[in-house]
Amino acid sequence: MPSNDIRPIVNWLVDGARSKMQAHEMLAELCERLVGCGIPLWRMAVFVRTLHPHIMGRRFVWRPGADIEVHNAPFDLLESAEFRGSPVSKVFVSGMPIRRRLADADCPIDFPMLAELRDEGITDYLASPLLFTDGEIHLATWTTRQPGGFRDAQIEAIESIVAPLARVAEIRALRRTAGNLLDTYVGNNAGERILAGQIRRGHAEAIHAAIWLSDMRGFTLLADRVPAQTLVELLNDYFDCQVPAILEHGGEVLKFMGDGLLAIFPIGNDRDPAEVCARALASAYEARRNVAALNRSTRIEVGGVRFGLALHVGDVLYGNIGGGDRLDFTCIGAAVNLAARLEKLAGKLGRVILASHEFARHCESDFQPIGKFPFAGFAAQQTVFGVSDEANVTASNAT
Repeated sequence: MPSNDIRPIVNWLVDGARSKMQAHEMLAELCERLVGCGIPLWRMAVFVRTLHPHIMGRRFVWRPGADIEVHNAPFDLLESAEFRGSPVSKVFVSGMPIRRRLADADCPIDFPMLAELRDEGITDYLASPLLFTDGEIHLATWTTRQPGGFRDAQIEAIESIVAPLARVAEIRALRRTAGNLLDTYVGNNAGERILAGQIRRGHAEAIHAAIWLSDMRGFTLLADRVPAQTLVELLNDYFDCQVPAILEHGGEVLKFMGDGLLAIFPIGNDRDPAEVCARALASAYEARRNVAALNRSTRIEVGGVRFGLALHVGDVLYGNIGGGDRLDFTCIGAAVNLAARLEKLAGKLGRVILASHEFARHCESDFQPIGKFPFAGFAAQQTVFGVSDEANVTASNAT
């Protein structure tokens, strides 16, 4: 026999629902506990807004006997007629609950979705605002197929858990938001380290990595001739040619420096350097193809987008650097400096992809030496390699 005592569920939520770490697991256990208390749920959903460059919010949907569904909501959902004409939109604006007892013959069908719910056999619908402490309004919805709809005592039980559910949702949403922001602005790996507590200035570790450093050519000329908003859009399109390719091949984007980009492909003790370098080179080829496609589709009257990138392998210091309370999580070291020199040389030689000997030796079939070059800050001249399919470029500065 189900227990009608809702207090253990309230206490579980007040304690943070700590038995389930993942949001979807917590929602599944909550609904199962409610059903065990005699609440005849047919479908329950939670919608929580978030801070993310592409996602407005996330929706979790529970149904009996099914896995939790998780949907990401894009920003344009807010402008859709479907959303604007929904009870969800009204709750977001008013902060007040909405209930429609669809089993009643005179129940107002004042939102299009209510007719759909009634056709599904839903007899009652409740939308509850989840009020966060910062004033934001999020949402939980509850439906049943029980004849006659929810009983008064069942509605009271649901209402008694809304506030503690909002607290749990807020705590978990804040942590997810922090993770989203760190992923967006410093990268996934660095973000995980920061959340794990590595936030003291000077906290750094030496890692071995393939280094990617790229830069757009002629950016100053573009900035002088192209309207500011067009320039921003072009930069975003240009970085879209590189960032997905880097991430898909296991790289980590560390920094945007105007029109420059610094990324690393970590080489741990359990990773084959040749395999990591092959992935970095594959990213470089893909970025080159993407920029070429961008030039075919964009209307830039100053010679199109041109760029160069350098690939190197070496040890870098990876961690917190800065002054006072303003820190940056980045990598530094002689290896980064050499990559920067290589990238500048690529522009002088008119090449797109250059590599050091340390990188090229792991991908010998793709590279050929183009000469030795002096680099500021390095005592010995460095042998520089270019990809074979750019061999028609004259290396006039080679010795």
